[in-house]
Amino acid sequence: MFELTEEQQELRKLARKVARDQYAPLTREMDANRTHLPPAERRKIADLGLLALPLPEEYGGGGRPLIDALIVQEEFAKANPIAAWPIFEASAGPARVIHLFGTEAQKQKFLPPVAAGEKTIAICISEPDAGSAATDVTTRARIEGDEVVINGSKRWCSGAGVSEQYLVYVRFSDTPGGRGMGAVVVDMESPGLTFGPQEELMGHRGIGSADMFFDNVRVPVENVIIPEGGFNKLFTAFSIERLGNSTMCLALAQEALDRTARYVQERRQFGKEIIEFQTIQASLADMVIQVDAARLLIYRAAEAAGTGAPEQLDASIAKCFANEMVKKVTDLAIQLHGGYGYSEEYEIARMHRDAVGWAIAGGTPTMQRTRIASEYLGRRFDQRA
Repeated sequence: MFELTEEQQELRKLARKVARDQYAPLTREMDANRTHLPPAERRKIADLGLLALPLPEEYGGGGRPLIDALIVQEEFAKANPIAAWPIFEASAGPARVIHLFGTEAQKQKFLPPVAAGEKTIAICISEPDAGSAATDVTTRARIEGDEVVINGSKRWCSGAGVSEQYLVYVRFSDTPGGRGMGAVVVDMESPGLTFGPQEELMGHRGIGSADMFFDNVRVPVENVIIPEGGFNKLFTAFSIERLGNSTMCLALAQEALDRTARYVQERRQFGKEIIEFQTIQASLADMVIQVDAARLLIYRAAEAAGTGAPEQLDASIAKCFANEMVKKVTDLAIQLHGGYGYSEEYEIARMHRDAVGWAIAGGTPTMQRTRIASEYLGRRFDQRA
């Protein structure tokens, strides 16, 4: 059992109040209209000290452990997942790659704007022919003097066309697999970078997603965060992102559970509250079990991570379970709400739509199972053999 400290409990109360008062009333409209969170709102969250808790204080962050950031992220995501997105990116996304592996000059350059809410850095990995097989990336980067020249395309970049900067996974040479790969930061306004139309996705509305095209995009060589051969570092940092993903799942499931618990005690059929029926009790109990188990797995991994990255095994277990849990829980919530669960008015359908997206993003449960077996056995499995 993980007991939050008094300070963490106060942090949760603050995050809950801000999220419920300011962003919960906007959730349905933002989802329906695919509205992005305005930069001004991002700066407000930063001013409250809630945006970038794990980033070091010298770069404008809170200097606090990962679990504190996940506590805040959960409260925001329960109220409004779109409002939680910049917290996710600053606390568990590409900014953490720079925090852990960037040079001092790179940290000074890229982290303060993130911590202040002035910029969000999104991650760009997938390509038309490189999804789960991330090391099949073909977007090329070559170093010419004091510049890096990038050519290629990216797909399924969450935040594409909306975020101000991107951590782009690139191939620096013909060396196969991850050994030839690295990562470089690219500004949204860089000449040669263009975006396709915004995708109309089933869920994750308001976050932004679009194809990205790099045509001789030139950025300073100082923007190379991970040089060729550093793919394992990217994978280490990706474990943090997986806990951020898991926390978004936890938030959706917890909110669906809370709303369902209220509904089954208010809704009456056959002359009594429907919670009086044993089948309803059993379904609600299953939801409670699933949510509680996911929380324990996430907290275990985050607590062990401290201000760094969690163990890859712990992160993959948490993500795999949370991804499947949130789909089950939101599906049960729809069933227990009956026809109302199928109505956008009650927002359970929105939660289920988002749940499916989180189970795809950041490495599917199928890929996590391969990772879990690999980490548990201490062996590498070549999927191409």
